[in-house]
Amino acid sequence: MENKNTISFSNPEIRQIFLEWWENLDESRGKRAELRHSHNINEVAFTPSFHSLRKELSRFRINQEALAAIAGVLSHVKSNDTNSSLPAQMATPKLGSKKAAVSDLRFRRLLTIEDRNELFITMIRIVRLLDGRVNIFDLAKSIYFWNERTKKRLAYKYYENIPVEKKK
Repeated sequence: MENKNTISFSNPEIRQIFLEWWENLDESRGKRAELRHSHNINEVAFTPSFHSLRKELSRFRINQEALAAIAGVLSHVKSNDTNSSLPAQMATPKLGSKKAAVSDLRFRRLLTIEDRNELFITMIRIVRLLDGRVNIFDLAKSIYFWNERTKKRLAYKYYENIPVEKKK
């Protein structure tokens, strides 16, 4: 039996695989559209684009359901913004606003999610709230390792970056 390494989003090789796969979606709008029209993880798993990503990562031990969720959500990302983390991006107000791009209530609802299909749908909404500008590596890592530790990491970073409203 093969001894495969587990996936790590700090591994430059894995980051490069995700980046190239995501960039290739721009070159093939049909593939991106097919992924975007997927309503759940199962539909993503039936697309050739997902399988090309899965094949690229075949030398690693992967959670295929988590990978399908990542592929579907990444198809909604318009630009890769690696200047800050996903939770910092969610906490940062949009231009001309004083409120976080992702409200505190929506963020707290995100943290209660247990089901990966629900996470898939919610993360697509969050990507849209961020106008498609997301750190794809942090997004992928958060979806892949969706657990209590990830939720805590997101909460610490989100609330660390949330704008403080000054009282008059």
